[in-house]
Amino acid sequence: MAAPPNLVPIAYQGGSLAVPDWLNKGDNAWQMISATLVGLQSVPGLVILYGSIVKKKWAVNSAFMALYAFAAVVICWTTWAYKMSFGDKLLPFWGRGGPALGQKFLLKQAALPATTQYYENDTVETAMIEPFYPMASMVWFQCVFAAITLIILAGSVLGRMNFKAWMMFVPLWLTFSYTVGAFSLWGGGFLFHWGVMDYSGGYVIHLSSGIAGLTTAYWVGPRSTKDRERFPPNNVLLMLAGAGLLWMGWAGFNGGDPYTANIDSSMAVLNTNICAATSLLVWTWLDVIFFKKPSVIGAVQGMITGLVCITPGAGLVQGWAAVVMGVLSGSVPWFTMMVIGKKWKVFQKIDDTLAVFHTHAVAGLLGGILTGLFAEPSLCALFLPVTNSRGGVYGGSGGVQILKQIAGALFIIGWNIVVTSIICVVISFIIPLRMSDEELEIGDDAAHGEEAYALWGDGEKFDTFKGNYSNETTHHAVASGITQVV
Repeated sequence: MAAPPNLVPIAYQGGSLAVPDWLNKGDNAWQMISATLVGLQSVPGLVILYGSIVKKKWAVNSAFMALYAFAAVVICWTTWAYKMSFGDKLLPFWGRGGPALGQKFLLKQAALPATTQYYENDTVETAMIEPFYPMASMVWFQCVFAAITLIILAGSVLGRMNFKAWMMFVPLWLTFSYTVGAFSLWGGGFLFHWGVMDYSGGYVIHLSSGIAGLTTAYWVGPRSTKDRERFPPNNVLLMLAGAGLLWMGWAGFNGGDPYTANIDSSMAVLNTNICAATSLLVWTWLDVIFFKKPSVIGAVQGMITGLVCITPGAGLVQGWAAVVMGVLSGSVPWFTMMVIGKKWKVFQKIDDTLAVFHTHAVAGLLGGILTGLFAEPSLCALFLPVTNSRGGVYGGSGGVQILKQIAGALFIIGWNIVVTSIICVVISFIIPLRMSDEELEIGDDAAHGEEAYALWGDGEKFDTFKGNYSNETTHHAVASGITQVV
């Protein structure tokens, strides 16, 4: 069958438009697979996890916040935010916005910013590196990272944030917070050239979402007293399904960041699973030792902290370091959540629904610092932004790297506290950030007119008549007051 006219190959640099000379089909396939895996972490991964880990009356609202954020980010990203993150420099920490749309833009070869290499007292900036795949692959891959950052942030304010306020918050925070971290660390900004290591988003995604989530939770206010006192998951098994998608999707999250299917990519995927598994086990052991019972929710939290902790160094550290990072990611966030979180008044005052601060901000900061300690020189040479760098345990300039990691984290923390606060205050002048008390009492039905489960005995009507259940009989029963409302 003949191809449609719009699919006929066009001559292009000695080849065709479909397969230009520079295209590496394997690299492009892995990049698109990685992007899809990261997208599946959000939709349906976190949509399922959020809809299941909350109280039944908030299942729809929580899942919908994740779904809405994903869709909104896709539009904002391709319209202006991608180029603010990876485009031409506007400021040392910010790119110049513009659309990542149109055939001319998307069909060209992807390009990555130049790096600064250090040779004794001289600095030499290398030329841009061009991955062997189209710009469209790069735009989509980075889009799903931006989307999951907003969805992680949402975990801090589930069960009370006004959905209309969330609709305003998503594009504003993406524009004024996420793009700054992405450009500064990945897109050629000042932290990128300074050599701060963030292999796959320990700072750009997890530290920023954890700090911004806690800040947003402060401005939105707490859940209702009843919800804070008792907030059981409505479906633990479905929660595990969402968590499983999150874990398996992390192969694309960390494996896609070398921008090629190389040795570094394989190391990143293996290290990711080693650290996550170790962290899950350590968290579970701590629960058994101190609380006498293994908690499946605790195991999921340990899994997440392991995945987050390894992210800034997944392709930069060796396997033994991934194990050490897993032990620490299963214990340090556990301590901040289970001990400090229950004693410090600030954590009692600020209602962080899913403890995003502990699972993402603490674990992300921990991972960033440990990357500065354990980054192996030969692996660093395979990763664009940290050429000629090394971790502290390898001597030389490694000690300086730890200081760089701390300084980079402080910038991300400070920027997110300030900018997130400004965004919340501005929105509050337009629309309340928090639902009304009446809506908080009812939940999904008040916020969306929908409920997660249609179960008998849960707001449904039961007809006591036997036999003929025609519409006329049912209507007569209701009119007669015989129908029982359960």
